[in-house]
Amino acid sequence: MASIQGFRGHAIVGARSTAAIRFQGSSLRVGIAFSSVEGPLNKFGSLECSCRMEPPQACNSTVALPLLSISEVTERLRAFHESGARNQDYMAMYSSIVGGVTTDPAAMVIPMDDHMVHRGHGIFDTAAIMDGHLYELDQHLDRFLHSASMAKIDPPFDRSTMRSILIETVSISKCTHGSLRYWLSAGPGDFQLTPSGCTGLAFYAVVIRVHSLPSPSGCKVVTSTIPMKPQQFSIMKSTNYLPNVLSKMEAEEKGAYIGIWLDEEGFVAEGPNMNVAFVSKQKELIMPNFDKILSGCTAKRVLALADRLVADGRLTGVRLGNVTVEEGKKAEEMMLIGSGVIVKPVLQWDDQLIGDGKEGPIAQALYDLIAEDMKSGPTAVRVPVPY
Repeated sequence: MASIQGFRGHAIVGARSTAAIRFQGSSLRVGIAFSSVEGPLNKFGSLECSCRMEPPQACNSTVALPLLSISEVTERLRAFHESGARNQDYMAMYSSIVGGVTTDPAAMVIPMDDHMVHRGHGIFDTAAIMDGHLYELDQHLDRFLHSASMAKIDPPFDRSTMRSILIETVSISKCTHGSLRYWLSAGPGDFQLTPSGCTGLAFYAVVIRVHSLPSPSGCKVVTSTIPMKPQQFSIMKSTNYLPNVLSKMEAEEKGAYIGIWLDEEGFVAEGPNMNVAFVSKQKELIMPNFDKILSGCTAKRVLALADRLVADGRLTGVRLGNVTVEEGKKAEEMMLIGSGVIVKPVLQWDDQLIGDGKEGPIAQALYDLIAEDMKSGPTAVRVPVPY
């Protein structure tokens, strides 16, 4: 059985349609028979239909599409949001296209001809919101502007104005715990390849409420078979995330959390949206060099805070360097690091247990250091939001 999802409307369905597909001279005809239905369809209601083989016949099915007014579109967008189709809590959105902020999730939309949508010509970044403060906003904003330069996107505002817009958007949202995500796009204007015909650049920001930090529970990872992005694109945070998506999907299909990318020389690189770190048997914290991968803001902060573990003897040192797969799998501890996971222990890589296969003390200590830093760190990493 199949289901056709629809909004509220009026439908009369009783036709049978047939599609013909030719394979090297032979034909396969598939018929879809719809049960006869007449009457109004409820919001997000469904029509049940069965699929079966049918004799050859002409396609005679029709679909009556409604012509909607802007108010009807808004109503249906609001119904879509209220249906529970979204699983995150969107508190506010800023758009330079409209020149302001909305707190209505139904209005949190962008133009379809925005080149970020149909060409992937855009960059983005994020910052955590903790106890009414933006964590590492300036560090993320610096990386954001570096990515923009690499993507040949000139910001529509100077850095100070963009920073103020982000802080004010969080203030309007009233969100004290969550995440701020923001994008810079080549802008809307047409469906051409380059943005030469675009009317102007676009800057967007969305505030998402999150009630608690992610749990530092252990996970399994696998070696990704999805090709890693070339260096030029790996070191910028662009919206071209299809390889990242496919890598994580592949891992999930294998019962793992994420896939681990290796660079062209076979050294450990990164995960699809997080950095990787290891604790050697000599108690040294090692992280792959940032020259071929994204320079993680959380990863850099972990490296700085890890000096405290060197001072108290739990670590012997902290460094960046090449890590082979063999070295990684023989490490005492392995962990994923990023704003979405903070510090997440890896218990197994492919068929190899990491250490004793349990969450390690260094991963937990680093998680605690970042969590404490988010709540009471210096002003260099905590920007207060004036609600």
